[in-house]
Amino acid sequence: MNKVKSSHLLGLLAGVACLSSCSSVYLPNVPATPMFNNKGEGYIAAHVNPKGNLSGNLGVAFTDHLAVIGNGSYINYHSDNNDFKQYLYEGGLGYYTVVGKAKRSVLEFYGGYGVGATTDIDKRASTTGADPVETRDLDFNKIFVQANFSSTRKNKINLFGKKRTLNYGTAIRLSRIKMDRFELNGVASQLEENVYIEPVFFTRLELNKGFQIQYTNGWNIGLMDNQYLKPGNAVFTLGLIYNFGRK
Repeated sequence: MNKVKSSHLLGLLAGVACLSSCSSVYLPNVPATPMFNNKGEGYIAAHVNPKGNLSGNLGVAFTDHLAVIGNGSYINYHSDNNDFKQYLYEGGLGYYTVVGKAKRSVLEFYGGYGVGATTDIDKRASTTGADPVETRDLDFNKIFVQANFSSTRKNKINLFGKKRTLNYGTAIRLSRIKMDRFELNGVASQLEENVYIEPVFFTRLELNKGFQIQYTNGWNIGLMDNQYLKPGNAVFTLGLIYNFGRK
């Protein structure tokens, strides 16, 4: 358990460092972490952070080892010096299995494809309010592969007068993001692409039968040197999870 807490702390510190020192036209979404156990199980999740970044996940296990997932995210954030708007939709197919003698851990692998668009505007103060300094507008596509490992704590924890299940885990993604269109201040500009390593850590606490609350934190690492499509945006969200059909 101490190792898990250390991993979460490491993710938090690294994410804060990236967020405070970098900016990018790509904002990663919260990946699906269904923790499927059996055929017929379903998964629904919704996540949000203080900037209003909304992420949603869906998933269904259609055999004892195969599942489909769908993810989406949307943000429309405004501040004194920057406006950032992005949507992203993706879907994937994967394999899952329950591991360990106690059957308390789940290993999942997914691969998929997505599309998205970003409008990113830098502003500066003026006598009339705030004027745009640079506008970056793009469409992009995404190919990803993902590995999840999650585990259920052996002993439930006492919280609010009830014993509750605690789950924790890690999702690591390798994502290739490629611009399909890029306009800088309304003028077509050179397209960029990047390959990101996106580690995410999550902790999930049972609220009621089927319902759980989840805290997620993570960041991304870009493998290519770009001016606009680069790392720097972290993931910090609080979410509500619903699993149904579990045997």
